[in-house]
Order: sequence, then structure tokens, then C-alpha cells
Amino acid sequence: MDFNDSEVADLLGRLSNAKSPSGFEDETIDVVRDFCGGWARVETNTVRDALITPRGFTGEKPVLMLDAHGDEVGGMVRSIRSNGTMTFVELGRFSPNVLAGQDVLVRNTLGEWVHGVIGVRPPHFMSPAERASGEPQLILDVGATSKEEAVGAFNMGMGEPFVPATRFEYDEATDVAVGKAFDCRAGVAAELLALRELAGRDGLPFDVVASVSSMEEVGERGVLAAARHFDPMVAFMFEGCPADDTFTIPDDAQTALRHGPMFRYFDCCMITNPRYQRFVLRCAAEAGLACQTSVREGGGTDGGPVHMLDVPCVVAGVPSRYVHSGTAMCTLYDIKMTAEVAVAVAGRMTPDDVRAF
Repeated sequence: MDFNDSEVADLLGRLSNAKSPSGFEDETIDVVRDFCGGWARVETNTVRDALITPRGFTGEKPVLMLDAHGDEVGGMVRSIRSNGTMTFVELGRFSPNVLAGQDVLVRNTLGEWVHGVIGVRPPHFMSPAERASGEPQLILDVGATSKEEAVGAFNMGMGEPFVPATRFEYDEATDVAVGKAFDCRAGVAAELLALRELAGRDGLPFDVVASVSSMEEVGERGVLAAARHFDPMVAFMFEGCPADDTFTIPDDAQTALRHGPMFRYFDCCMITNPRYQRFVLRCAAEAGLACQTSVREGGGTDGGPVHMLDVPCVVAGVPSRYVHSGTAMCTLYDIKMTAEVAVAVAGRMTPDDVRAF
């Protein structure tokens, strides 16, 4: 397969810049719908899953469902104080202390996105106890000086979301992409590339469909509705998984940039079907495609709820440094390799193989 780097970078950039925290996935859906124009139908449901059905869908074959989640970690306004600042809750879980001083975009009640900051008390005003705790109090601030101004002039409101204000950049010379929400927009990019390739192939024994599911960061919620909609025989999940090649000693690192997708044997929500996992790794090896494997102690994926429906699942993770922070890094090489592995698996797998899983 010959994925065009310019197209892949543009797709990843649009996905990364989409402001879609859990429960507010509309901008991701807009990018998905635009990419699928002309070759697939994109529907949505009430939980904001994007449900993608290629034009070649027959309705007569077993279903292979691709999945990646379209949401990102973010936050929500909890209350507006008399001085114009706001308290908030996280949608998902940011890494400790990364929000302090982070510039953010806050949606107001008119649907506009307002530039703000996660304020932290300057060290000049901290008590010794605050300095020692290492856990500063945080506030959300768009520059209002009173509650009346925050509501009347800035149109702030309870329940409105915010995301980091990071903008996407790609360096063609180094193949390094920098942006927000690569968990899981890097996975969404790989999923869409793979689906388009498979949609153009005749003779596959499966009807291949895809979901860009919602609310993964708050408990893998949307994928259940997607799985009930498609009723798949087997599923192939995509993720933007945390790379561990910067803080882990080399002997223990299991997810490194430029080594292809990571397939996990275990995490906190799923013990991967070992027969399906071996099949995938064998397909990749036979096709000469790079991939890596891991055993994770934490972190869940959309595979968790779906495999409990008696649907075999594997998870292909695009290695992404510093996920769940304001800025992450990944490479187009790993995105393209992840898509190629998925296509290789779908091209070799049969319903009889799945029954043997």
C-alpha cells in the first residue's frame, strides 16, 4: 500500500485539532464524515458514535468491525465563582500536574471556543504547606473579573467543555508529529486509512465496517452501542497507546516510536484472546510488517467491553509519547504501519479462523 504522507499528515492534523472531549465528539465526527465522503455512509447515534458503512456492504456476510475512539481527555465547567474564575472536573484523566498553566479552549453557551488558561497560584503566594504538597489548586480562567462578566460577556456556563489549546504540527524531515489527542486520533487516522483500503477490495469474506466511538476516556461507553449496532463476529481495535521508550529502561520498554503498532496481551480490562493475537502477529510477520507487543498493568481500551460480548478483539496501538497531557508525539510511519497490519489481517482472516479463536 502506498499511503500519501501529505494526505496522512493532513488527516491526522484535522483529527488532532478537532475539539472533542468525552461526550462532545461532534468535531471528530465532522472530520470522519468528510474523509468518508463518496465511499461510505456515516451515521451517528445519541452517544455520538460515528458508525461507518462502506458502499460495498452486502448485509450477507459476517461482520468485521474496526474501532477507534474519537474522544480525548478534557474538562467541564463545574461552577462559576464571584471573581469570574471557574472550577472544573476532568473528562477522563490527565497526567498529574500537567494542567497547571495549560492554555485551553473553553466552549461557551453560544458554541464559540474561548481561549483560557488553567490558573495556578504563583509560588510567591504559596504557603510552605502548599509548596511541600506538590499539588497546587487549579482554576479555569478566561479573563473575566466577575461572575456577571463571565456569564454576560464571555457567555460561560456550567457543563461546557474545554480541551488543551495545542495546535498540530508535522515535520516532514523527521516524520515527527506533535499535537494533542493522539490518544486516540492517531488510531482514528490508521483506522480510516485501513477501512478505505478494504472498502476498495472485492472478495473479502467479511463485511468490514467501522466505529469511531465515543466516551472511551470515561469508561469505554460508546463502543457498546456501536457493537450492538453492527453485531460483529470479530473486532479489530485501534488505539493511540502510551509509548514507554522515554522513561522506561531499554530492557523493559515495550512500546517505542518507529517500531510499528503495539499489540497488548493484557491490560486492566482485557486478557487478549491468545489465538487471535497469534494470528495477527503471524499475518504481520508473513507480510513483512513491523509490530511490537506488550503486557500492560494499567490502561483500558474499547476491547474491554466488546470482548465481553463474546466478540474476539485485538488492539493495535499507535505508539504516542506523552498521551493524557496537553501535547503528544507520534510518527506517520507508525500510523501507516498500523493501517497496513489491519489490512493484512482482514485480507487473510476467514470466518473459520474466527470460529477457531
